[in-house]
Amino acid sequence: VQLQASGGGLVQAGGSLRLSCAASGRTFNIRDMGWYRQAPGKQRELVAVISSGGNTNYADSVKGRFTISRDNAKNTVYLQMNSLKPEDTAVYYCKINRPYGLGYSDYWGQGTLVTVSS
Repeated sequence: VQLQASGGGLVQAGGSLRLSCAASGRTFNIRDMGWYRQAPGKQRELVAVISSGGNTNYADSVKGRFTISRDNAKNTVYLQMNSLKPEDTAVYYCKINRPYGLGYSDYWGQGTLVTVSS
């Protein structure tokens, strides 16, 4: 499975960006799709995740500002980010979870940089 993330960039505080992450290869039966981020000097953290059934979960810091969605026909997950803050600056990574052998395995994208200026 390969994941290609796009949509990052430089934006002023209060602005918006939309991230996309398209999966290719062995993409059948993808379970969860999610976004994580890692700011300089910090650990990678969950931003939002969406299940195959459409259930979503968000980090408290982004609730009400970010929206995760997925298009199963395109094997793509999106992250709409509104009201961006300087503290949202980070490299954003997408991750999917799908069956592998008798269990499940995670696959990560390459990351896309989001920079929010004050």
